[in-house]
Amino acid sequence: MTSQTAGRFGLVGSGWRSEFFVRLARQLPERLSVSGVVTRSRERGAEVEAAWGVPAFRSVEEMLAAGRPEFVIPSVPWPVTPEVTKELVGFGVPVLAETPPAADLDGLRDLWAAVGSSGLVQVAEQYSYMPGHAARLALVREGVIGQVTSAQISSTHLYHAVSLIRHLLGAGFGETTVTARSFTAPLADPLSRDGWTGDSTPKEAATTIATLGFAEGMGLYDFTDNQWWNPLRARRVVVRGSLGEIVDDSVVRLADPRTPVESRLTRRQTGIDLNLEGRELDHISFDGRVVYRNEYRGAHFSEDDLAVVSLLCRMTSWCRGEAPEPYSLADGCQDHLIGLAIGESLRTGADVTTGREAWAR
Repeated sequence: MTSQTAGRFGLVGSGWRSEFFVRLARQLPERLSVSGVVTRSRERGAEVEAAWGVPAFRSVEEMLAAGRPEFVIPSVPWPVTPEVTKELVGFGVPVLAETPPAADLDGLRDLWAAVGSSGLVQVAEQYSYMPGHAARLALVREGVIGQVTSAQISSTHLYHAVSLIRHLLGAGFGETTVTARSFTAPLADPLSRDGWTGDSTPKEAATTIATLGFAEGMGLYDFTDNQWWNPLRARRVVVRGSLGEIVDDSVVRLADPRTPVESRLTRRQTGIDLNLEGRELDHISFDGRVVYRNEYRGAHFSEDDLAVVSLLCRMTSWCRGEAPEPYSLADGCQDHLIGLAIGESLRTGADVTTGREAWAR
């Protein structure tokens, strides 16, 4: 973000995700600020004002009248997101819609028909901005492993994983053939978003594996229930290309026709041992050069925080005409379309091929 003034955004909804955005703005006041939060009741509004230190309003119109933000995030339940997005576009306000931008395929089509041509809507899909993924994407786009032919993601679910696969493959909006299957197996589940459970008893957990056939290559989706939180299941990224592959932080490729070489994506993490710079990621390097740099040093963000705050700052820059769009509504719709196809293939036990939708570019 090149402008000096902090980006101002508003929120519709007061759940845990809204609190997440408010916390990031509070930790980075020179870059971000919250103009207000729309809550359903006066009582909840009073709680928000007391706990979060931001003004609360009963309606979008009231919040905009009090001080128009540069963009608004509808942080509400899935079925409500399209309606709030349409309302905001009706006021001419840029929107950063939560994922997914609509709950189902009919909802995606209806939303696109209503606001797709407005040029005002982006999607809060942060995974390509996570430091590790951003570093891998930088190498892929440089052609370090040649033409990418397949990408495997075992980390996060549905539309988020699809987003990463599409970015790594450079996949567009054409037909995608999905084959998905699921199986269950016992697995201890000691940690969730609510904290440690104190229970190490294995319970049945489902693992979904799906192949995604794009014109640009093949994607492999692999996700186990609660894999985001469960410390007993690792994250895994495999990107294969015509001249090598990336496996997590290891990169193998040909230096010349007779010389395969291996390098590492290396994190510089401060605050370890006698380093007193504060505990946070400084940069990620590859063969002695930086391929990802933390632009928010001093805020001590986690890597997920870094991804979201990068998206928020890029949204601000886009609203000011200083940067390309951070994550288009068309891409958000396509990600969820394929995520829905994974679910449909699971239900029917058959291959599902997506069509070319109105948002295709």
